[in-house]
Amino acid sequence: MQGHQALPPRHPERAGEPALAGLLVLLFAGGALATIRGAASMASMGEMPMPGGWSLSMAWMRLCGQSWNAAALSFLGMWTAMMVAMMLPAVAPALQRYRRALATTGHVRLGGPTALAGAGYFFVWAVCGMAVYLPGAALASYAMDYPAMARAVPFGSGAVVLLAGTLQFSAWKARQLACCRKAPGTPQVGIGQAWRHGVHLGLGCLRCCGNLMAIGLVTGVMDLRVMAALTAAIAIERPARAGKATARAIGALAIGAGCWLIARAAGRA
Repeated sequence: MQGHQALPPRHPERAGEPALAGLLVLLFAGGALATIRGAASMASMGEMPMPGGWSLSMAWMRLCGQSWNAAALSFLGMWTAMMVAMMLPAVAPALQRYRRALATTGHVRLGGPTALAGAGYFFVWAVCGMAVYLPGAALASYAMDYPAMARAVPFGSGAVVLLAGTLQFSAWKARQLACCRKAPGTPQVGIGQAWRHGVHLGLGCLRCCGNLMAIGLVTGVMDLRVMAALTAAIAIERPARAGKATARAIGALAIGAGCWLIARAAGRA
């Protein structure tokens, strides 16, 4: 008797997706674990009470005997782990769509280009982390030296949260969300093309959720509660179904939080 031949998969472009999903879950778990450990390390060192009733996170400060280069690298490590944990739920569907688009070109090895696109995506966030650290560390240094500036920080934080919430209602935000949901066209196969696609994804994501990330920076860069809330907000506003309403609901919450922060700062002034 002749053996039965295996039927080809119904959707050949989806072959191997369970392995991709498993890898993304492992990366998410690793990023989340590293972020939790980093937050615990920051919490064990405590925070510096500042004029105006707020506390300065040790993430922006050098440890005793630590160089600025070492402090920047330490921040970059914590930031990258945090971005992996926060952004993987949002970027995973985009990487999956890119992998399927690659399969339609007849390309056989899909794992390498997909991984390279993911690396390009997180490279954008790593560069963003360095761009954030420099002014953040400078602001922390000035706030320690000038009490008047330290007292103004809570007002500035509330204003940033208020502005971030307002942007959730804008047509600009709606366009950025639509771009994030857009499926890629027929991609060109190659190392450079995969990297550029990942960088393009990262830049688009940065434009789309940069306002929400700003909330995390001014309210607690290593605060696990803030990061968990922002991760959920970024992930749930991406789907097309009810995405606009969800974005506006998040914006309303942010506006309320911003007003409360400003009112609290005024009460302590």
